[in-house]
Amino acid sequence: MEPTADTVSEPVADAVDDSAAEPAVPPVAVRPRPRVLRTVGLIAVAAVLGLVGGTAVGYGIQADREPTALPPLNQPGLAHPKPLPAGQKAEPIPASEDLRAKAEGDLRKLLLPKPAGAKKAEFADADGWMPVSEFASNFKGPGNALDYQLDLGIRRVAVTSWETGEHKVTEIRLVQYRSNDVLGAQEYVEDQQGYMPDEDFADNEGKALEGSSDGRYYLFPVQRKAGYLDIHEARAYFYRGDIAVEIFVVDTEKVSEKDIRSLAERQLGRL
Repeated sequence: MEPTADTVSEPVADAVDDSAAEPAVPPVAVRPRPRVLRTVGLIAVAAVLGLVGGTAVGYGIQADREPTALPPLNQPGLAHPKPLPAGQKAEPIPASEDLRAKAEGDLRKLLLPKPAGAKKAEFADADGWMPVSEFASNFKGPGNALDYQLDLGIRRVAVTSWETGEHKVTEIRLVQYRSNDVLGAQEYVEDQQGYMPDEDFADNEGKALEGSSDGRYYLFPVQRKAGYLDIHEARAYFYRGDIAVEIFVVDTEKVSEKDIRSLAERQLGRL
């Protein structure tokens, strides 16, 4: 806290007239200083004139010389786009190659399809659109989480989930943010990744996701409790443009690194 007049008081000395206690000091004769100011001023002016004169002579010598050719560029073969002939326009990029067009369409279509033989997951979120309020309710502090997401510019959330094997549940969420002065998708992913090394989460730094600049996937320590089946979990977090991706895999058997990595790589490829 910055100190203010209300929090910090400075000591104030008592006003005491000490003039009577000090002995009288006889005046000391001071010899007049020689008048050198004019000489110093003349020297300074002469130095400035000398600099100006030297610069002028230098310019004069340079003007009388032949121009010197500059050395060649380190990259003499720089390519520049050629202008189109008059009357022609550039063809628009196909929608299949336009990443923004993909993101502006039905976000649910960018989710990985369910694998063959998968069934509906009983304890996972339903397929389709997830309301922002429901998305925020997955956090420990739903109210604060909702405010945080709104500050990031959350726009919509698409989700899919399925169950395979005996108890293996997979859920994928695509969280899209609006374009503004905050990079919502990047900030949200980095925020979630920041929790992963804690012992309450993955308790490790995870591994880098190939093909993504900052994506990572994590294997969690097994959770054991008397009277219950073991719980194994894996997660992946990454983003592409304005879309943040989070993948969850939970099973009573060990989740392999290959499974979570493959899911993340294939979902990244669809974006």
